[in-house]
Amino acid sequence: MRHLLSTRELSRDRTIELLDIAEDMADVSQREVKKLPTLRGKTVVNLFFEDSTRTRISFEAAAKRLSADVINFSAKGSSVSKGESLKDTAQTLAAIGADGVVIRHPASGAPQVLAASGWIDAGIINAGDGTHEHPTQALLDAFTIRRRIHGAASRGKGLDGVRVTIVGDVLHSRVARSNLWLLPTLGADVTFVAPPTLLPVDTTGWPASFGFDLDDAIDAGPDVVMMLRIQAERMSAAFFPNSREYSRAWGLDDARFNRLRPDSIVMHPGPMNRGLEISSAAADSINSTVLEQVANGVSVRMAALYLLLSGDREDA
Repeated sequence: MRHLLSTRELSRDRTIELLDIAEDMADVSQREVKKLPTLRGKTVVNLFFEDSTRTRISFEAAAKRLSADVINFSAKGSSVSKGESLKDTAQTLAAIGADGVVIRHPASGAPQVLAASGWIDAGIINAGDGTHEHPTQALLDAFTIRRRIHGAASRGKGLDGVRVTIVGDVLHSRVARSNLWLLPTLGADVTFVAPPTLLPVDTTGWPASFGFDLDDAIDAGPDVVMMLRIQAERMSAAFFPNSREYSRAWGLDDARFNRLRPDSIVMHPGPMNRGLEISSAAADSINSTVLEQVANGVSVRMAALYLLLSGDREDA
């Protein structure tokens, strides 16, 4: 892998390879010494133009467990706040010898620009760009689902026939867009459920089905229900009347949670708005994989960094 910019570019074989490597990384995380010398001497820069806690910490932990040197760059308090361009920032990172750059940016397409620009010769990982994608989140979601369904026998397997219902703010969610391409690549059936105002106007070519009634989706007995966070910081208008109305119609409350199959998986990419998208009973239940997703995120990001930075990188 040269870069990891979008799940749309990942083949089924490459995705399963990455998830299998993540299984090896998860085994390392169970050891007393949670470190590998794999990326010793490599420098990974977390280039974050947006606030983020769990994603940045997860990438930092992943890089350090692979023995890489980590530099955390935040746009706030940096030269970016003084007007420095992405090009100048990239060239500065190139000058200090960055081997890998994990970038999170409010503009859709910024990681692709950085990867194709020639400003820096480094592996680029998209940690979320605008309302486009967040590929490692979709990979850790798939990893978590695969482990819950197949357990210790998950290596080499996809998600064939698994029914996944993704609920909420699809319009602004990069998690939704990454899962849109990754989960069907692995064989899953994806359904989006949301208010009409929170679905894109044009979904032509999307490998998923769409609905507006969460109760109907719950009664259909999905294997996985993934609740999305309301992206209030990216909303420029009122997309639903108020939070109480949204929770009543599209929140996973206690009543809806109790109607799920006993073996259904409940997911949320975090951070959660308890009482809005998901009830505390659902979030804290044995069906919930919220904390598993956080732990698995480190393993998946270790696998991504390993594929990008170990040995000689080749063009995809």
